[in-house]
Amino acid sequence: MLTDVESLIQATDGRYASDQELMFFQAYLTTVGTRLRAYQKIQAAEPQIIAQVMARLKAQKPDIFQIGGQDLAAKWQRDTVRVLRYSAIALLLDDPERFQENLLSWFQTIMRAFGAQESCGLTYEAMQTVITQFLNTEELKLFLPILELSRVTLGQ
Repeated sequence: MLTDVESLIQATDGRYASDQELMFFQAYLTTVGTRLRAYQKIQAAEPQIIAQVMARLKAQKPDIFQIGGQDLAAKWQRDTVRVLRYSAIALLLDDPERFQENLLSWFQTIMRAFGAQESCGLTYEAMQTVITQFLNTEELKLFLPILELSRVTLGQ
């Protein structure tokens, strides 16, 4: 949404926007209620979502948080909470482009430097499954693509 607004401002400098150029507002307004409800559900369920994703990862690969003799579970949790929160904001604002540019690209560099792509891929794959317990079908249609963007960007 913010990316679209910025583009509109640049494209319409000194003139009124056409009806076609304003269509993204109408599309956003039809989903804003769903986006807000989903955002609030994610916010309320954050501890359960993170705990369930962690449990799935440990069941799938028990040593996933052990790197070089260190337990990195707490770091994983901080990073995962950060991405989940920014994902929820991207959902609320309908702005996955800004999410990709401002957080995921930066975070991807860090994850690659530490060789954490596999755990990232597994994390956001598991999160896509876990989140289905907390959001309804309409909300999932809006949020799952954002989680998939995280999985693809951080997991490769």
